This record gives sequence, structure tokens and C-alpha cells, in this order.
Amino acid sequence: MNATRRCGDAAAAVPEPDVCAVVVSYRPDLALLREVLTSVVGQVGELLLFDNATPDPAFEAFASDAHALGVSLVRSKRNVGLGAAMNHAAVHARQAGFSYLLLLDQDSRADAHMVATLKTALEELQRTQRVAAVGPQFQDRRNGHVAPFVRVGFPFSHKVAGGPGERIECDFLISSGTLLSLPALDIVGLMDEGLFIDNVDLEWCFRARYSGYRLFGICDARMSHSIGDTLHPSHWRRGGFIVHKPLRLYYIMRNRLLLYRRKETPWVWIAQDMPRVVVKFVLTALFLKPRVSYLRQMTRGLLDGLRGRMGPAPENSRPS
Repeated sequence: MNATRRCGDAAAAVPEPDVCAVVVSYRPDLALLREVLTSVVGQVGELLLFDNATPDPAFEAFASDAHALGVSLVRSKRNVGLGAAMNHAAVHARQAGFSYLLLLDQDSRADAHMVATLKTALEELQRTQRVAAVGPQFQDRRNGHVAPFVRVGFPFSHKVAGGPGERIECDFLISSGTLLSLPALDIVGLMDEGLFIDNVDLEWCFRARYSGYRLFGICDARMSHSIGDTLHPSHWRRGGFIVHKPLRLYYIMRNRLLLYRRKETPWVWIAQDMPRVVVKFVLTALFLKPRVSYLRQMTRGLLDGLRGRMGPAPENSRPS
């Protein structure tokens, strides 16, 4: 493990030599990805960039720059999905002797000392209870909205914003920014690669909770992040409406149905999520363009979910 201080926005931070981090990329905004790598490379013992076969010729030059920053690059020959990329990093981290794995998306910029804050919290919490993972509080880089942590309930989940110094127990964490205990990962198991992209984090968190572990959001650890492809302003919903591309709706619909069947998935979440899926289907089909593409992808996703299909979307579902 290399604990050498590296350049970047987090240069003032002391690297955590027992933390391995992975950023998973696919067709990224290269300028933003550079900011992401720079923000975290000086905070960890090793930083992996796992690229899922980005076809951009400019990525070749970017790869050289990333290497110069001290980033270890893994380039997959094909898009193997989010879960498989995370699992590759987990196996690498375990074999290299790390104790923790930090997961990051290609658009997630870590604040200075985020990693140290997460690790300190996880170690302190683990002294008195079984904790599998902790995650930072993130701010949407598009509108400044600070996301709360979620406790599943019925008919509505309880969203807890928290405040300075608070550690909020929650039912799931988004994958980006999550610091995983590798011993806990050994017990809970690796990510479900069959889900491919959406709900990979949700499924693992449900499994961790089912196995008797707890999850915490750490309010003092901060990160800039965005969910969805675009954000539509709204007078009715704080922070606006998150909008995904049609193909993402295929995975969202399919994987929701796959999760409903699993014994680790809380029935309370299923009961409150089913109506939400119906509403999402109807509103998306009525108001988002291109309507035909959205309707086709959501319908295919639901049908494949009923069939139990996993893995990447079938070729006829992907955009040309």
C-alpha cells in the first residue's frame, strides 16, 4: 500500500493508508472526473479508476494524466456494469491488505478530510455495535440541495437532515461516498453484478441490514454529487425532479421488481415503493419526452423484471 502524499485539492489531508478507493467511470465528463480524482487521491492509500470501456479517444490522454496523479487505472474491454467494477476493486483491496474500500462515482467530489472523517466515525461506531458501512452527506452540485439520510417507513420514509457532529442511522446509503469495512463485506457478500447499475447499493444495504449490520450517515463528512442525468426545477418538490435517460428507466423498473422478490428486502420498503413505481411510470410516460422511448424502456424493464432477467439490457433495448 502506498501512503505517499499526492497532489490535489486534498493535499492538506493526511492519507489513510488502510483505505483503498475506487472511482467507476463510463463516458465521463473528463474535466469533472479530473476534479473527482484530485479531490480524493491524497486522502487514501490507493485510488483505482475502473473504466467501463469508455469509447472516447480523449480518454487515452486522460489516462496518462491520471497515472501522473498517482491513480491506478483499470480499463475493462467491455462495460461490465457498476457492481462488477466495485467487486473487482474489493478483491484487489483485500489482496493488497487494505481494511476499507471507498466507493465513488465519476461525478463525486470529496471534501477535504472526508475520508478521515468517515474512517474515524466507522472505527468509533464499530467499538460498540456491528456497523458495515458509513457514508457522507452530499450536496447536489447543480442546485446546492443537501440530501438527507433515509429511514424506511410506511406510507412514507423518514428523511433526516441531521447537523454538525451527528451520525444518523439509516436503512441505506448511496454507493458513492460509502466507506465499506472489508471484514463486513466478507460476511455480507459482494455486490450483485446481475443488477448491472441501478439499485446495486440499495440491494447490498438491505443484505447488510438483514445480516444484522447497521449503516450510518456521517454529517461532518461532505461530498459534492448529483443523481440523475438532469434536474428539472419544480415549485412542488424541493430540489426539483431528478430525470434519467430512457435506458436508465429500464434498469430502474426491472431491478425494483427483482428486489421485491428477495427475502432480504424489507416488506415496509416494498409496500411504499410499489405505489411510487406506478406513479413514476405514469408521470414519466405522460410528461417526459421522448415519450415512446420512455414507455418502451419502462415496459421492457417491468417485463424483464417479471421474467427474472439480470445483467445488461438486451441489445434491442439499447440506444444506437
